[in-house]
Amino acid sequence: MQSRIEEDQKWVKQVLNGNTKAYAKLFTRYKNAIHFLTMKMVVNKSDAEDLTYETFDKAFSNIEQYNFKFAFSTWLFRIAENTCIDFLRKRKNNHITIENSNDDNQEFVIGEDVIQSTVLNPEETMIREQQIIFMQNLLEQIKPKYKILIELRYFKDYSYEEIATELNMPIGTVKTLLHRAKLELGKLIIQ
Repeated sequence: MQSRIEEDQKWVKQVLNGNTKAYAKLFTRYKNAIHFLTMKMVVNKSDAEDLTYETFDKAFSNIEQYNFKFAFSTWLFRIAENTCIDFLRKRKNNHITIENSNDDNQEFVIGEDVIQSTVLNPEETMIREQQIIFMQNLLEQIKPKYKILIELRYFKDYSYEEIATELNMPIGTVKTLLHRAKLELGKLIIQ
């Protein structure tokens, strides 16, 4: 049986040879995982969708740069992360200028992040709830010791120190096990 990595690399070779069906197979395989990642990073459905498509556009426009020594998914996720980081930097650097006609057109610059609402709209609330359900379903598939760590850290917002106290283990062990738990979840997400 062919592994996922080998199958991906076979499809990448076909894309390099102009086979659009192979492109569609890779897109279908990773679209949801990339969208989940972009949504997690930008927390806006519309932006996440745009960034998902931008990721695939960048990946397939530069497919000849893919290194077959590594998994295609690793390369694709790195492109998605970098695309989101660039997007967030641009958004942060944008600002709005307001002209005040009463004071000789004095300009006031307000950073975009200052005027953004911190309240989620109904659509974002629903997406957040769906993400929580998705994550809870994934948590059911990992080892119980990892599950409890993820729940304490990310659902109950415990600090590393609080987790260490709660589970009676050293902080270093907590950090190591949390790292392993995230790796397990990552494997499940890209399956």
